[in-house]
Amino acid sequence: MQNDAFLDPSPFYTIALDDENDALKIIDQTLLPGETFYLSLTHIEDIWEAINRLRVRGAPAIGIAAAYGVYLATKSSLPQTHDELNRAFQNHKAYLSTARPTAVNLFWALDRMEGCLKTHQELSVENILQALKEEALSIQGEDEAVCYAIGEHALSLLKPDWGILTHCNAGALATSRYGTALAPLYLGQLKDYRFKVYADETRPLLQGARLTAWELQQAGIDVTVICDNMASIVMQQGIVQAVITGCDRVAANGDAANKIGTSGLAILANHYGIPFYICAPLSTVDLNCISGSDIEIEERATSEITSMWYRKPMAPEGVKAYNPAFDVTDHSLITAIITEKGVLIPPFQKQLQNLKQSK
Repeated sequence: MQNDAFLDPSPFYTIALDDENDALKIIDQTLLPGETFYLSLTHIEDIWEAINRLRVRGAPAIGIAAAYGVYLATKSSLPQTHDELNRAFQNHKAYLSTARPTAVNLFWALDRMEGCLKTHQELSVENILQALKEEALSIQGEDEAVCYAIGEHALSLLKPDWGILTHCNAGALATSRYGTALAPLYLGQLKDYRFKVYADETRPLLQGARLTAWELQQAGIDVTVICDNMASIVMQQGIVQAVITGCDRVAANGDAANKIGTSGLAILANHYGIPFYICAPLSTVDLNCISGSDIEIEERATSEITSMWYRKPMAPEGVKAYNPAFDVTDHSLITAIITEKGVLIPPFQKQLQNLKQSK
């Protein structure tokens, strides 16, 4: 049951359907924090580009964008028959699935939309499109409730005045609302927990410095940006009592893929005896991945490291650069996985299997 006082933690929205204009509206996260600009995307190529170029990002938000995208693209193809509708849907689903390989929510949402399509085949084309729209809206609404529940469960593990270290951005910008790893910080703000948040810059795309710091500052939460290589010293100084991150995919054994640098944080937290928490909607749990070694790691353009954020290149011209977007945190380093259904402590495998099967 949601607390009405927690219905609007942020003065912005991340993603919305504009059905009247056949458009997906998103806040362009590549322009933050300098500019708050909303894009209205009417072509599937633009939606693909927005996902691929991180204009919309975060596993739940990617899934929502994909659900709206496949609906809008199928609708805009103006199918007259069931065959035309099914063919258009499958083409658009296949295309959107190539936008990002690691975040399981992208494929989960597209598969769920396909399930909706198959379930309603006996309806008219117009009514099938309406069912697809309602399914996409449900995916967003359910994500909002899931994030709130994760926030409540995570807050039960934290204490007032704690220092909280987080990585990348797992807040309202990465979801429909509230966030996953940042949801307990919003709820803690409401309950006067007075958290002090340390946000890793999260190189090379600076999601911590640009996005987490921006949205927490908007909400009046005490936030300090640190470089990624400063995590050890703030732990050593005793000013961090918990590390909380989101994740893009959880394997069946509890291994978790998240933004590059997360695994290193888990190793440091383990060394200093600090709890390391992963906030994971059950939609990110992939039982088909036996372990983290089965998770495909996206490698992105080297320019993100060498030149993208600088007036002049910050590395020698022509030098090689390695730019994996994610790493995998071994389940042995995770203190708890926090889902909308509750807090899981090791061993994870049986619990994850039971929760997925009970959904």
